[in-house]
Amino acid sequence: MKVYVHDKGIILVGKAWEVLQKLKEYHREHATVAEWVQKSAQK
Repeated sequence: MKVYVHDKGIILVGKAWEVLQKLKEYHREHATVAEWVQKSAQK
């Protein structure tokens, strides 16, 4: 499972069940993908 975070978006690479699991994990921290990208860009 690989997660690439860019200024314009996020790329998740892995098997379908891994991607779904990772999205559920990140959903606990961020309500939307846009929020996730915005917070990642600030770092």
